[in-house]
Amino acid sequence: MIRTEGDLLLRIRPERSITGVSAVLLPFTDDGEIDWAAVEAHVARTVAAGLTPAVNMDTGYVQLLDEATKLRVLDVTADVTGGEFVAGAYVADTPGAAFDLPGYVAACDAIAERRGTPVVFPSYGLNSLADDGWVDALAALGAEVERFIGFELGAMFVPYGRIPSLDAYEALMGIGSCIGAKHSSLSRQLEWDRLDLRDRVRPDFTVFTGNDLAIDMVMYGSDYLLGLSTFAPAAFAARDRMWATGDPAFHELNDVLQYLGNFTFRAPVPGYRHDAAIFFELRGWARCDGTPPGAPRRADSDRAVLADILERLEEWEVAP
Repeated sequence: MIRTEGDLLLRIRPERSITGVSAVLLPFTDDGEIDWAAVEAHVARTVAAGLTPAVNMDTGYVQLLDEATKLRVLDVTADVTGGEFVAGAYVADTPGAAFDLPGYVAACDAIAERRGTPVVFPSYGLNSLADDGWVDALAALGAEVERFIGFELGAMFVPYGRIPSLDAYEALMGIGSCIGAKHSSLSRQLEWDRLDLRDRVRPDFTVFTGNDLAIDMVMYGSDYLLGLSTFAPAAFAARDRMWATGDPAFHELNDVLQYLGNFTFRAPVPGYRHDAAIFFELRGWARCDGTPPGAPRRADSDRAVLADILERLEEWEVAP
């Protein structure tokens, strides 16, 4: 485990290429309908910036979508990307439910059929299992699908969130079809521990940081799958290029992006999605700041702060 400042300095990986995956916001109209033109445009915008889109994630309100809508999101994304995308394999259940292996296989197959890579979204049935059972469940899924990305999600995001032990994480890396895992505990230490383990046990395994409060984890060897990047995919891509080329401006741009993250991912954390909708409206990427019924909304006072951050970011958003 990494304990000292000296250890952390040794861990920094300068001039590495960063794999950026961006969880795509699903824009809504004022009457609660999905703005499909805005969805398609933002998937295309994300690809043009050089990031991989991730759809049907928490940022895309996957918990609030019916099956037909989730499939339409997959179809739109596949049409735009040609198959270079990831997507949440989500199984809706309730407290006390058993792990639904057939449901997860079906969700993963729907993504794979469109040439995407599934991200195994948590559920009550999966995360109620003890660590050994959690690993066994994912191993059973891994035997049925060609490849998948695991997902550790903290309870600050969803009520069925859980961060398994480091031993369980090591066992997860032993599943050959699991190519990486998104880590969303919002804890640097837990993520550093996983990076250290990854480097020792399976160097080809990708640790996707989901820590929107510490997006500089890419300096230490994480890649990312972030909701925050949906606010500004071009700025994130510019920041990533700066790190790869050793440009010290990386730190200045990262500071602005982190300010955005600290503001929008404050408690209650799920409110960040409404902040993203406001940001989209300010940018002209959506007609309004609509959100689906049941999604928490921020106070209107957020708008002025977001407008100020947008002004700071626009100078950085240049084409590659």
